[in-house]
Amino acid sequence: MTEYRPTPLFGGAITTSLPSTFADVSEIRQVPDNQEVYLDPHGTTSILFDILERVEKPDVEALHFHLEDIVDDDARVKVWGSGTVHLAKIPRDVQAYALLATSPTAGNSSSSNAAQRSEADFVGILLTMVRLEEQKTDLLIVINVPHLEADGYKPSDVDLERGRYGPLLERAMEFRAKIWETLDVKDWGLFGEG
Repeated sequence: MTEYRPTPLFGGAITTSLPSTFADVSEIRQVPDNQEVYLDPHGTTSILFDILERVEKPDVEALHFHLEDIVDDDARVKVWGSGTVHLAKIPRDVQAYALLATSPTAGNSSSSNAAQRSEADFVGILLTMVRLEEQKTDLLIVINVPHLEADGYKPSDVDLERGRYGPLLERAMEFRAKIWETLDVKDWGLFGEG
């Protein structure tokens, strides 16, 4: 069972619980001020929190817009499901949406390094978008899950058409559920004037 630790993000303006083994990437390389990135030191899974200007599109279109921005080759991305989500500690009037997609590579430079991504069979992408309308902000939470044999991935474990996610994606879904349960905005001033 995964152990979690309360984790302050953006100087404590946001808090959530992350796997206790995940490392803050900013301790080893520079990360943009609008991002927080955590990496599994025992694998290649990464968790990214990204504060972006709100995309002025309907919610589902905005979710797909952000996905296209994350991946290198959007023509090869497959979305396996999407829908609304409940964030336990965020006001109920704030809308949140999530999707599961797969891509041959993840274009986000904050995920595992390029050599590892090129060796992966595919990358699972768990994208959550929190629509902060008053703050004119979209908060993205992206869990990138490269599927490499070195991480214990076996092609026979995964059949997304039949709802078989395999251990790497199932573990990432557990991380995502914990984030949805614990994500809390402590200082709304982080997002500037709404």
